[in-house]
Amino acid sequence: MKNELNALKNEAIDYIPKVKSESELDQVRVDFLGKKGKLTKILKSLGSLSANERPLVGQLSNEIKQFITEQINKKKEEFRVAAQSESIRKESIDISLPGRQPSIGYLHPITQVIQEITHIFKRLGFQVAEGPELEEEYYNFDALNLPKNHPARDEQDSFYITSDKLLRTQTSPVQIRVMEKQRPPIAIISPGRCFRRDAMDATHSHTFHQIEGLAVDKDISFADLKGILHLFAKQMFGSSTQTRFRPDFFPFTEPSGEFAITCFICHGKKCRVCKGTGWIELGGCGLVDPAVFGFVNIDPEEYSGYAFGMGIERLAMAKYGVPDIRMFYENDIRFLEQF
Repeated sequence: MKNELNALKNEAIDYIPKVKSESELDQVRVDFLGKKGKLTKILKSLGSLSANERPLVGQLSNEIKQFITEQINKKKEEFRVAAQSESIRKESIDISLPGRQPSIGYLHPITQVIQEITHIFKRLGFQVAEGPELEEEYYNFDALNLPKNHPARDEQDSFYITSDKLLRTQTSPVQIRVMEKQRPPIAIISPGRCFRRDAMDATHSHTFHQIEGLAVDKDISFADLKGILHLFAKQMFGSSTQTRFRPDFFPFTEPSGEFAITCFICHGKKCRVCKGTGWIELGGCGLVDPAVFGFVNIDPEEYSGYAFGMGIERLAMAKYGVPDIRMFYENDIRFLEQF
């Protein structure tokens, strides 16, 4: 029996180091030490030994059982250490590898244009003024000298919330609110969101942005207005940019004009972007109508002023060569990340 026990020990010494997985190691434990294992089968013959041999064989069997158990535990520890090392290897950072550029957000092109416009006019001495998007009819129409029968006041053109409140159709109401509270000299710009019942197409949207400008002081003339807008155009679109002013009509300015710049694509040589004219219209402008001063108690005999308004989307389209206003609002990351 001693020979069988020693042979079992040698078998364990030879076999256990070759085990390749923990599941296989568990099976080795069952095969050698289980209830139906090899050691148990050998010990079933213990009763056939003499009284003197039993203690010696029993002691040897316990030693062999302990030895095999230690070998199994040693192999199990090897598996644990190897698994831990692999986990550390996978989670560790190889500082020799090139870094990964994190994905970062970008300012929307409309926001970028607003910031650039604001920066230009601030350097020219203008301050930024804001007003509510839900506006009173008085500020949106009446105080801007729009008569009751003006088409812009129709519900088919404006978003009325109540009979006398609507989503503002322009940022011009901010000018009235400022002139009510502040005495001249005044020099403000008011960028903001506006709303009109326009069908969506390449150049129109029901929600858009405008920037209004207003300056009121003594002896302001149309020449001052032209000079400011000419300087703005060169700052915004490049030093070679030229400006053009043509007569127009707006209820809140008199005289009124249309403000345009040379096409940024063809530089006045005529192309499809400027529709063969060489010019791109940016907005309207003019001297503040004396009737508007009457709503804010500013004496038109003592003060004069100019006002201008431009669509920010139109400016962004002109600056970046964007052909369709809807591209600004489709949230296509491939478009937005170009800015």
